[in-house]
Amino acid sequence: MNTSSKTPGFFRRLTYKIPIFRSLKAYIFLLMLIIGIVPSDIMRLGILNNYEERAVNLRGSDVASQYRIIANHLVNYNYLQNPTSDVVNAELEQMSNLYDGRVLIINSNFRIVKDTYAMSEGKTMISEEVIKCFRGESTTRYDKTNGYIEMTVPITETVDGENGQTSIVHGVILASASTDSIATTLDILSRKALILEIVMGIIIIGIVFFFSHILIMPFKRVTQAISEVKDGFTDEPISVPDYLETEHIVDAFNQLLGRMKVINDSRQEFVSNVSHELKTPMTSIKVLADSLNQQPDVPVELYQEFMQDITEEIERENKIINDLLSLVKMDKTEGSMDISAVDINELLETTLKRLRPIARKRDIEVVLESLRPVTAEVDEVKISQIFTNLVENAIKYNKEHGWVKVLLDADHQFFTVEVSDSGIGIPEEDYEHIYERFYRVDKSHSREIGGTGLGLAITRNAILLHRGSIKVSSVEGQGTTFTVKIPLSYIK
Repeated sequence: MNTSSKTPGFFRRLTYKIPIFRSLKAYIFLLMLIIGIVPSDIMRLGILNNYEERAVNLRGSDVASQYRIIANHLVNYNYLQNPTSDVVNAELEQMSNLYDGRVLIINSNFRIVKDTYAMSEGKTMISEEVIKCFRGESTTRYDKTNGYIEMTVPITETVDGENGQTSIVHGVILASASTDSIATTLDILSRKALILEIVMGIIIIGIVFFFSHILIMPFKRVTQAISEVKDGFTDEPISVPDYLETEHIVDAFNQLLGRMKVINDSRQEFVSNVSHELKTPMTSIKVLADSLNQQPDVPVELYQEFMQDITEEIERENKIINDLLSLVKMDKTEGSMDISAVDINELLETTLKRLRPIARKRDIEVVLESLRPVTAEVDEVKISQIFTNLVENAIKYNKEHGWVKVLLDADHQFFTVEVSDSGIGIPEEDYEHIYERFYRVDKSHSREIGGTGLGLAITRNAILLHRGSIKVSSVEGQGTTFTVKIPLSYIK
């Protein structure tokens, strides 16, 4: 079974089940604790190991120097040939007792001539250390497990020869020395260092807890400020400039807060505008109906005129409702998009054919110029609505005997539709407002023209649903050009 792939999931579940693992304060606390305690623990172990190494080296050097002196005595007393010297035996026993160890004297035949433990005398001793020592190499080895230093010291004699003095190895001293005193001292030092480390650890924990609390306070202030905004105590931008990170969070929240205020103001304005726009036709209908009811003998001509006005107001009300429904549908996600391959040239021809009768009433010429055949993946109904709204606005807000020109072009990625007119134009300060719901540039003639103020809002929403863009350029008194750019292939 592959357990490695399950490990991250386990820790993720553990994190969500235990809240402390999701706390930034806990992470800061643990990080600072590790930084504070681990180095001191490593330092303690390093000091103890360094002390042990130095103590063992000093003990080994001291013992080795003593046995080198004894090695000279062994040569002087010819001990390897006659191991009965009371002086040498006394020295060997003294060394064995002093260092709580064992001493073996080995002659050139690898035979043990003296054992302070009197266990191996007469036996043969062949080992790597002994062989090296017969070559003149002293060895020292620390057996930490058993608590001993084992060493070999060559028994050499210097003789004069033709080529000068030479050293001849006649035997080997194989000795051991106990390190119990070092271990005892090391144990005492270790306990004291551990107590000191525990005390320092407690102090470090207190300091770390304090500083982790201090470090996390700005984030708590951010949370408190956001909660106050959420609970409605204030809607002012918050400010917590303690850290760069909190500034980023606060800036992002303030931007979100500003956007929410804009959306809320827009929603309130929208509701107010909807109420006003829906109420206006109803008020007109009521006034007309009351006028008819208050006159007992209404002439047929006046009656028909009033009924015509009532019909126009009902149609206006119906248009507002239909536009509102279109906006509601477009406010939904792309799930409402019915994408298919559409001949844009043909769709524009159909749209202009439907709108030319309206243009002829004001002697406005409507021209379509297609630079190339264009087929795109779009929602035909919404694209038709875009073209209709733009061309209809170009006709409505045009001058008598004016013109409307529609230009279609495309490249390998987008198709572009430009709707230009010779109309009244749009003031530059109104550019950023023309896509707002119920916004009208020419408020004085809006009722005469018959617009609802929703056309461009619907148009822009439909374009955005197609991942497109719309731009406007205008000169007051000369005309306006809307440029729509939409991908040829629908991007989900």
